[in-house]
Amino acid sequence: MSLPKVVFLDRATIPSHIVIPKIGHSHQWVEYDYTQPEQVLERIQDADIVISNKVYLGETQLKHCSNLALIAVAATGYNNVDIHYCQARNIGVTNVRGYAQQSVPEHVIAMMFSLRRNLMGYHNDIVKGEWQRNKQFCFFTHAIGDIAGSTLGIVGSGALGQATASLARAIGMQVVFAERKGAEKCREGYLPFETVLSMSDVLSLHCPLSQETHNLIGEPELQLMKSNAILINTGRGGLVDEHALVNALEHSIIAAAGVDVFTQEPADINNPLLDNAHLPNLLLTPHVAWGSDSAIQSLANILIDNIDAFLRTEEQNRVV
Repeated sequence: MSLPKVVFLDRATIPSHIVIPKIGHSHQWVEYDYTQPEQVLERIQDADIVISNKVYLGETQLKHCSNLALIAVAATGYNNVDIHYCQARNIGVTNVRGYAQQSVPEHVIAMMFSLRRNLMGYHNDIVKGEWQRNKQFCFFTHAIGDIAGSTLGIVGSGALGQATASLARAIGMQVVFAERKGAEKCREGYLPFETVLSMSDVLSLHCPLSQETHNLIGEPELQLMKSNAILINTGRGGLVDEHALVNALEHSIIAAAGVDVFTQEPADINNPLLDNAHLPNLLLTPHVAWGSDSAIQSLANILIDNIDAFLRTEEQNRVV
């Protein structure tokens, strides 16, 4: 009987210095740094287990894979997998959870401090010679604000939202959680969505992307926010209308924004955020909030644990 074949379609999504543990069962291992859509079928058609971080796996490819028993997603989000097809064909799907509960909240807090204290603005002014022109031991070309005593509004109360709340409270912030947009009643511990927008000095997004949350923050929502508010999105790019956000920053509708996720990744120069990356009140990072070394190592460990559990006929982190 042949050994189960495990194919990792996009190994390069995990940095090379991160050690991926060995599967505890005998197997064949094949990995590719990247896989283009037209290469997917050829690479998985005889696989028993497929690992994918972002490579899309749909019915067009999966219907030709008679051996396929498990898709192990190397991430939390699994919108790159046709879940309905897998469920109908008894193909297991697992994801990785709980690995970035330190990394993402720290990224949020870092963005918050950088924007509120205008760190990049001062850095750029020094590079341009502003310090020498002022002829003083310091200079004040940008407002510098404190974080302590301000209000953090959080949209999404899962593990990452809760961990961000804990860090925020530790640095002296008041934290409020938003009820779902359009909800008629508020659950205990939540405030109406619009109320949270209007009272927050910083608004941080941690909810999944769905039909209900697509463009959750658009022009009407930005208009509800304080003029000194900061918006931070480390959730999903589609949660925010990117054109509306740029307009809000250019016209001082809100004070600043920190964005780690984009509607299309990698984003190109046609993306309105990249096209306006020069704005002094816009801080961009390339979907790395989750990516501390310790978080990625945890992800790799859980990924392989999921596969080992499946091979032991146990369910762990199953989506279907």
